[in-house]
Amino acid sequence: MKLSLVDAFTDVPFAGNPAAVCLLDRDASASWRQSVARELGYSETAFLRPLGSDAIEIRWFTPTMEVDLCGHATLASAHFLWEGKIAMAGRPIRFESKSGSLFARGSEGAIELDFPEETAREVPPPSGIVDALGVDPRWFGRNRLDYLVLVERESEVRGLRPDFARLATACSEGRGVMVTARSEDPAFDFVSRFFAPSSGIDEDPVTGSAHCCLGPFWAERLGKNDLRGFQASARGGAVSVRTRGNGRVYLGGAAVTIFRGELAVPE
Repeated sequence: MKLSLVDAFTDVPFAGNPAAVCLLDRDASASWRQSVARELGYSETAFLRPLGSDAIEIRWFTPTMEVDLCGHATLASAHFLWEGKIAMAGRPIRFESKSGSLFARGSEGAIELDFPEETAREVPPPSGIVDALGVDPRWFGRNRLDYLVLVERESEVRGLRPDFARLATACSEGRGVMVTARSEDPAFDFVSRFFAPSSGIDEDPVTGSAHCCLGPFWAERLGKNDLRGFQASARGGAVSVRTRGNGRVYLGGAAVTIFRGELAVPE
């Protein structure tokens, strides 16, 4: 079975967010996929299985659990399929996932993902999350996947040093927490970081699925539908976001292959 490591949401190696991509030659159990993901140790491993309807089944596993949606590993998967000539160049790829149908298209030398919008609603902040982050929220919300915290300044986002043990307990009912602020760099509209210790990831370098929430959130506040976000992790990565008020979010970015190989341990 083909196995690659791809850095997503970057056009240079060793930046963005690394994802392992495994092309299955048969169906495989969730427990086996989980074992592979734990062995590889990346924030997400995407498992691809061709379906008979010109679609690709995609499932995502962190080192500790399966998740319902992952942007960077989907972008990495599209790059893997086109680069390996497994999918036809110039034609969209349809992924079937636990979050429904997802689409990838080539766009001006980059890849654009067509994902569901994951809008957050305002909720009272649980004290455990706020305390573990050490922030003073200007707005606090939640969607079906994550919590969202708005802070006043970019420097607060960049300077966060969460207590991950406390945050894992406080976020046990969700996947993770996004912290965001308006960007002070005119090249970007907003900055963010994403923490998911309860999912086995203290800090995710670049989180495409978080931008399914961040895009609509900032589009409403800034009065624009085409935005650029920067995820200010140690590796860092840029995500372009388009919203069109149709319940979908369009995420753009580049990807770079780091290695190609074969998985030697079958199901």
